[in-house]
Amino acid sequence: MPIKQSLHKGLVPVHIYTDDIDHSAIQQLLNISNLPIVHPHVAAMPDVHAGIGATVGSVIPTRGAIIPAAVGVDIGCGMNAVRTTLTASQLPDNLARVRSAIETLVPVGFEQHSFDKVRGSAHARVGRPLNDRLDRIVARHKGIMKMQHKFAQTWICQLGTLGGGNHFIELCIDEEQRVWIMLHSGSRGIGNVIGRYFISAARKEMMRHKVNLPDRDLSYFSEGSELFDDYVEAVDWAQDYAMLNRREMMRRVVAALEPHVPPFKLDGEAINCHHNYVQQESHFGHKLYVTRKGAISAREGELGIIPGSMGARSFIVRGKGNEESFCSCSHGAGRKMSRSEAKRKFNRFDLAEQTQGIECRKDGGVVDEIPAAYKDIDQVMAHQSDLVEIVHTLKQVVCVKG
Repeated sequence: MPIKQSLHKGLVPVHIYTDDIDHSAIQQLLNISNLPIVHPHVAAMPDVHAGIGATVGSVIPTRGAIIPAAVGVDIGCGMNAVRTTLTASQLPDNLARVRSAIETLVPVGFEQHSFDKVRGSAHARVGRPLNDRLDRIVARHKGIMKMQHKFAQTWICQLGTLGGGNHFIELCIDEEQRVWIMLHSGSRGIGNVIGRYFISAARKEMMRHKVNLPDRDLSYFSEGSELFDDYVEAVDWAQDYAMLNRREMMRRVVAALEPHVPPFKLDGEAINCHHNYVQQESHFGHKLYVTRKGAISAREGELGIIPGSMGARSFIVRGKGNEESFCSCSHGAGRKMSRSEAKRKFNRFDLAEQTQGIECRKDGGVVDEIPAAYKDIDQVMAHQSDLVEIVHTLKQVVCVKG
């Protein structure tokens, strides 16, 4: 059943769509609610948990300002999913070959495409529209270039790459035995650099203006300032890059799958949605900058993706346009324990047991992503039944991790 509780201890209320939330996340939400730029309230989704400065699973509306650390360093991180005309029975018995084929065409972890192969290729042409925009940003903020090794090469070589952490590529089966391709990634190294650069700049700006904050990671840029305009331009670029990165990955996953299955087509709408981003929206009669840090847009009729963990179900959802949540919902299950805690508590044998029947890595390098480290996705979905309705339920059969 849906749950919503409200806290009224800050300058604005905090509406929380779960009863599964720890003290550190509550304190972060209260810190946010005490910022004079936040209006009219803060919303916390059912997957909420503590982050750096701003809480993961939070929706933060601000007037005339943006908090770079709330957007975070994985700017534009999000999901892409598409249904195929394939059915489960058409997948090969040996799914290890499919996983290997995907990992061959889509670099994972710290790997990226070779610059020698990328230069002058169709791959480079895909990213070319972003070139001029990035040049304008870097011309004003040369520190961005200094923060990334081989700057000019890295961002283009990472276009169409997965990264590590909780990023993944999956083949899933829905309730009609249809095969879906689903993936999760963001703006890669360049997004991280842009994020860290402007987070640092915001801290310096607050110090220069002697603004007292409950947490320095809640430093913000005020509308009308040069840094505000530059950050908006940079974050828009990173969000577009993240979207393009997912599209390029999806193209490569399709190519990797084709030799192993009968001819197929992509069937229906390809959902491509951010869940770490900021954009200007109208709510409660005001123009606001809405930052979704681990949340997706769920306007009425809008399709979205809510993934579970490596061993749990995922969901294609349709938004209900709930204004109290700023037309938002959760971006996943949400962690219930830190990566370090998961590594202390579990081992590769636990991982193998919890991912039975799924073709995926089962080594110690991904134990921090074990399903038990995450909240129960079914409970998360139940708590937000007034925010979204479930359209499709997906169960993964292949999972590629970085």
